[in-house]
Amino acid sequence: MPELTELETLRGFDTPTICNAIELIVPERRVEGFTTEPFICHDPSLLPMVGYARTAKIRATRPSGRNKVDDMAMRIGYFKHIAEGPAPTVTVIEDVDEPVGFGAHWGEVNSNLHKGLGSVGVVTNGSIRDVDMWAEGFGALAGSLGPSHGWVHVVEYAIQVEVHGMVVMPGDIIHADQHGAVVIPDLAVSAIESTVDRLEKAEARLIGPSQQPEFDIEELITILDPEGRDH
Repeated sequence: MPELTELETLRGFDTPTICNAIELIVPERRVEGFTTEPFICHDPSLLPMVGYARTAKIRATRPSGRNKVDDMAMRIGYFKHIAEGPAPTVTVIEDVDEPVGFGAHWGEVNSNLHKGLGSVGVVTNGSIRDVDMWAEGFGALAGSLGPSHGWVHVVEYAIQVEVHGMVVMPGDIIHADQHGAVVIPDLAVSAIESTVDRLEKAEARLIGPSQQPEFDIEELITILDPEGRDH
């Protein structure tokens, strides 16, 4: 399991940079493991969310159909799932309703409860509300904004979910910011910082010259192909 300091280091990089690093460390992950649809980010100024996934599926268009005792057992079981295991955590919620986002699971109350239980934020295809009363510092990527919670309830938890094309299992390491989210393979975590350093140096070879007034296509070709082959 990665060290807490390693996870904290990852907060210093945006999610596109993490994706770039994963492509080099685990090439087969180039076309999987990340979100592929846009989100609403309630506060882009926050540092990226990094943590171990806690997962659930929700629905809001109709009541759960459970009795009060079973409903409470489901609710308590869900919150135990959020609270237990290694921290920090990122809560990943798949809304399985039709239409998706009909009722918001997330608002003032749940953002505060989840933050208090060790979650640093949520990634969901569903809706959020109460964004002006949100728990301070609690991150959110959501599919939509909505005014009501409807009959929102947890259908199941601690299971595989899929949010905007990203498949997540409980315990997966999640990195998320205003661009989207990605699952970081455990084996990649320790190599990301050094890989990012290599990537930044390679990019600087292009960006630096491109910002100079004398930059032209010939200089770009020289940078891209220093061996001077015919083009």
